[in-house]
Parts: sequence; C-alpha cells; structure tokens
Amino acid sequence: MDIEPFRVEVPDEVLADLARRLEHTRFPEDLDGDEWQYGVQAAYLAELVTYWRDRYDWREHERAMNRLPQYRVTIDGCPIHFVHVPGRGERPMPLILTHGWPWTFWDLHQVIGPLSDPAAHGGDPADAFDVVVPSLPGFGFSSPLPHAGISWLSTADMWVTLMQDVLGYDQFAAQGGDWGALITNVLGHRHADKLIGIHVTSVAPLAIWNGQRPWDPFEERREHADADLRGMLVEWERPFAYHVPVHMLAPKTIGAALEDSPSGLLAWLLAPRRSWGDCDGDVERRFSKDDLLTTATLYWVTRTATSSMRFYAEAGRNRWTPSHAGTPLVAAPSGLSFFADSPGVPPREWLDEHFNVTFLATHTDGGHFAPAEVPDAVVEDVRAMFRPLREP
Repeated sequence: MDIEPFRVEVPDEVLADLARRLEHTRFPEDLDGDEWQYGVQAAYLAELVTYWRDRYDWREHERAMNRLPQYRVTIDGCPIHFVHVPGRGERPMPLILTHGWPWTFWDLHQVIGPLSDPAAHGGDPADAFDVVVPSLPGFGFSSPLPHAGISWLSTADMWVTLMQDVLGYDQFAAQGGDWGALITNVLGHRHADKLIGIHVTSVAPLAIWNGQRPWDPFEERREHADADLRGMLVEWERPFAYHVPVHMLAPKTIGAALEDSPSGLLAWLLAPRRSWGDCDGDVERRFSKDDLLTTATLYWVTRTATSSMRFYAEAGRNRWTPSHAGTPLVAAPSGLSFFADSPGVPPREWLDEHFNVTFLATHTDGGHFAPAEVPDAVVEDVRAMFRPLREP
C-alpha cells in the first residue's frame, strides 16, 4: 500500500461546466409566501446559486485545503484520501477523525490545528495529537468506489488498516459524528484492543440499521415509548428522517438528478445544514455562503452525490452483528458529547449497556455539525476525554 501525496486540483473545464449549468438553472416556485414549509425555499436557493456563479471563488478554498498535508492510498481496492498532520508536543496521541453525511473532510478543518498543535492555539502541548482525517469511501476524493458493498462496517476495518498498516500506529484514538460516530463505535466494539478510546458527537446504537424497516431506524424506539415520548420523538425525527428512505432504497434515482443539476445538489445538501445545525432556521448563523458552497462544490467536482448516499443503502444490506457478547458493547473507553440536535441524554443504564463511559458532556450551543459549528467545544471535549488516557 503505497502512500501518494495528494493535492486538490480541479480542472478548469470542470469549473467552467459548473458555471454554465448554474447560468441556466430553473428554480421551483415559492407559492403563497412559502418560507421553507415544503422544503428548501426557492428564493434563498436562487440567492445562493447567484453567489455561487458570480462571487464564490473555489480556487481560494482549494488553496486553503492544499495548506494541509494530504495523501491517498488504496485499501481493499478503494482509494482513500486523508489529511495527516503530525502533532507538536512531547508524546502526540494518534487520533483519527471521521465525518458523516452531508459532511466532507473539510468540516473538520477548524479542529485540526488546535488538536495537532495546542500550544499555537492557547493550549497545553501535552494535549497534542497526530491528527488523521480521511474522507469516507465514496465521499469527496475517496472515489470512485471500485465495487458495491463498502459500508460503515467495512470502513471501520479500513481505518484500522490505515492507522496500523499504513501509518504504523500500534494503538490510536478515534472520534466522529454522524456516520463518523457509528464507525467510531464499531472501532470501539470490534477493535477495542487497538483503541486508546473513542469520542463521539452523535450517540446511536450499533444496531440502528438492523430492524425489518432499516429506512425507519427510529421505529423500534417509538414502539417502546409512552404516548408523550412518542410524540416528542416523532417531532424530533422530522428534520432527520426525510433523507434516509430515499438514500437507502433508491440512491441512484435521486442521484440521477443531483449528478446533473448543481442547484439540485445544493438544495439537497442545504436542507440538513439548516435543519440539523443549531441555527434556528437561519442557516448562515452557523454556515456562511462560502461554507455551504464549498461543501456543494466538493460533492459536485468529485461526482460523489450518488456514492455518498449509497452509504445508506449499504447499511441496509450489510447488517451489524456483534463481535462479542460482553457489556458494554463498546468496550473501549468512551467519551460522549451531546449538542442541541440531540433529543436528550439517554438513561444511564442504556449508556452503560452500550458504552464504557469515561467522559460525558452536554452543550446547549452547537448542533449536528459540531466540529464546524462549535469547534472550540469539540476540541476541549476531545482533550478532556483523552487526557487521562495518555501515558505518564
């Protein structure tokens, strides 16, 4: 497995084609003063598309990405793109950070510096990490996929290969949110002996996709809830549930539209930013236009709309099975951080059944994209989680 240095260099003709498509965008209508009740507001989408076409500078963001040391390596036939920043400190701890959907590796860029070089960001050099940030298989520059069947479960095994066989770390720490949290949980369950510990910003059971209707992952939880809790769960699920069925059941169908229309792709990626982020309906309170369009451009120029959504379909086809019968399921020391997107902290008995909880924090600020929304809080939680686990 040969590591190759990687630079982001999108061809001019790809950007020119994007500009032409944006120029000829057709928008849906906003009827009767529609303000997002039926999905993405067309007026705001048109505002973003105009900015994308006339003012957004991809090359500026490309240069920022290329200031980070990036690489590619092929693991199990799959190209894996990753950032690797050595820590500045006496004994940096190796740490792999994993993103989710509709994230990209770039959603983690604000935490890389403080975690790898804490002294340069007002911290203690004893808290330094060797930071590794891969793009998920089928996302961004970890593409194209070589075959079907690459799931969140097999990704966890790829991360072990990346960290141990490619980068040479005997043990390592892991952190993630959304899909990254589930992958991190698998690492802490299946590979606990290789893990120093884990930290997640999204909390879900490993069996989340194992039901008879995997496209409705909250079904069992609702069935066992009382009427009041069921109503609360239904309301909480609303902004999170719309994408799961179509991603799981027909990613290529919606992908046919998103691969052909940059404005359609932008709308599909924009909706969860507004609904899942802690922004009270004003998406730019958390994400600038440039933030939103950098995400959309990454998906567009890498043509990974379909392959990233396919991650859900593979979850429905490749069920998790326990690697051991012990309790907790995730035996590695576990840090859990809850943000505003969470319906609340689960009962302690549930947490102890699933996780070897050694750190728990709750935050009233920040949402589902915590490393991009409140990076300082994530950095402090990661430091606090792993500080007791460092060698003296």
